[in-house]
Amino acid sequence: MVKSKPLMEKSKKTFNHLKIHTQYSICEGAIKIDELSKYCKENKVKAIGMSDTSNLCGSLEFSEQISKSKTQPIIGSQIKFKFNDIIGSLPIIAKNSDGYKELINLSSKSFLENSDINDPHCKIELLLNCSKNLIILSGGINNLSGVLFQKGRVDELEKLYFSLNKNFGDNFYIEIQRHGDLNEKNFENFNLSVSKKINAPIIATNEVYYLNKEMSEAHDALLCIGSKNYINDKQRIKLTDNHYFKSDDEMKEIFSDLPEALENNYNLPLRCSFRPEYSKPLLPDINLNNNISSDDQLKKDANEGLINKFKEKFEDENLKGEKFLKYKKRLDHEINIICEMNYSSYFLIVSDYIIWAKKNNIPVGPGRGSGAGSLVAWCLQITDVDPIHFDLIFERFLNPDRISMPDIDIDFCVERRGQVIDYLKSVYGEESVTQIITFGKMNARAVIRDVGRVMSYSYSEVDKIAKMIPEGPKVTLDQALKQNSDLRTVSQTNYKDLIDNAKVLEGMTRHASIHAAGVVVAPGDLTDFVPLYRSSQGDVTTQYDMKELESIGLLKMDFLGLRNLTVIDKTVDLIKQRFDKNIDIDFNNIPLTDQKTFKTLSEGKSLGIFQLESGGMKEVLKGLKPDRFE
Repeated sequence: MVKSKPLMEKSKKTFNHLKIHTQYSICEGAIKIDELSKYCKENKVKAIGMSDTSNLCGSLEFSEQISKSKTQPIIGSQIKFKFNDIIGSLPIIAKNSDGYKELINLSSKSFLENSDINDPHCKIELLLNCSKNLIILSGGINNLSGVLFQKGRVDELEKLYFSLNKNFGDNFYIEIQRHGDLNEKNFENFNLSVSKKINAPIIATNEVYYLNKEMSEAHDALLCIGSKNYINDKQRIKLTDNHYFKSDDEMKEIFSDLPEALENNYNLPLRCSFRPEYSKPLLPDINLNNNISSDDQLKKDANEGLINKFKEKFEDENLKGEKFLKYKKRLDHEINIICEMNYSSYFLIVSDYIIWAKKNNIPVGPGRGSGAGSLVAWCLQITDVDPIHFDLIFERFLNPDRISMPDIDIDFCVERRGQVIDYLKSVYGEESVTQIITFGKMNARAVIRDVGRVMSYSYSEVDKIAKMIPEGPKVTLDQALKQNSDLRTVSQTNYKDLIDNAKVLEGMTRHASIHAAGVVVAPGDLTDFVPLYRSSQGDVTTQYDMKELESIGLLKMDFLGLRNLTVIDKTVDLIKQRFDKNIDIDFNNIPLTDQKTFKTLSEGKSLGIFQLESGGMKEVLKGLKPDRFE
């Protein structure tokens, strides 16, 4: 007899889509999570499972958004494994928090522990050594099992099923899928036969790549964008139009002859009791000496820093005068807020690597953004801007009424930024520091070009249409259609399919890359908190982006590479080489009152000056004619 899970009450039986491919299945899934959440709410969906290919990039967003719709999120991924000489994916679901940690580990290792960075995968032995905190599905015709079957290696496939069944027991299911794909029926017959032979439960599933059937054509274009094929290429592998989010009634009708497969599908959500959630800040250990608390260390360092700043900046000021007391009062106020919000460690960590950079002659920017409003930051050498002199407000940076992690953007010489990241790794460990992923989206112009290419329109045709769309990252096709009558005409005539498909795919994830500035530091191994990714260039990043990392409490920082700092540094070196190697030039102490400089700026001569060199800013300078820094 085939094993079957305990039955649910008849009134609660609904089909659960466990194989949802969101847009984080890059150039494969065409489902935006916010749209999926809305769909679940409108249709009162009880449970759905994420099963993105090769990553967990969307797991936190999926968990949060789907929960808001009163639907149970089930977290999984299709991870590739090497079985003998064949590489293919197996769907894996986390039953609980321990299972999710194992899933993170497998996903991370698939990127980090194989020589082919363009095809992330693990050895099958890694999976077989995992616990029963994971649920393993056998997969469909395009997964590892399906690849083995289509190659005629059924004996090996049967051995794989046997091993998975032996290791995971009733946590291993043999999937039955009915999309009408090539060879799917023969594969089903084999699976039904083996399930009886090894006494493994069967489960009905549906591989969902898009929400409704009308999206099938656009999804086909997305697959071609990813595989760099053309839609009219008859040699390519093509999916049927049955990979949409089918209704409960549709799925029950499709599998009416396999009640046990439906029953196991109905019951699987009852076996899962976990979803990743947001967390309070998780700051790394700053290894303080003498068992001093981070709060006490912050007070000590900030107060010493204030005294040093007074001696350096205000030589005639005495440390008991009215001016010093004014600064001391502001400093105490800031320290109290920082300690109250438990952010002392953050300031000490940032101060440490900036002081290290300055000691090693790595050019560091004077400070930018709301962080420059902090007197504590000035005293700790994080910034070089005196916030009291410039009337800057600390509460714009940190505010007890708006709890969020501090975020100080730091500029470094573009050529030496990597050395600061290496320093962080030396302090907190290679396994605790890495860069952050970012996702490129198909904006209005880009999606027209991508879809036009795979639909075999000529470059000149597509280029002409794309240029009808106003430039700008936030311009949508709908906005462009309202603004441009020529584009509206195009969308209603010969290029209707192009525009329609582009509108479906607009905003989808196109590729993953490294965030230009983001660095994350964890209070332990990163893989205890977040899955890792490796780009095709070999760079290691997180699978969560900046926003999600902040949501789970990890310390993320912007290390901005600023070429202007590099130019200043090289200029100082050239001056020393040409005139006097002993000349002392400190650009942090250049006076801000030089009238010749303001005269030059007032003439719009600002080429090479950070944030003042654009055409618009030059015109502002000419009109404003600034004569003082304030």
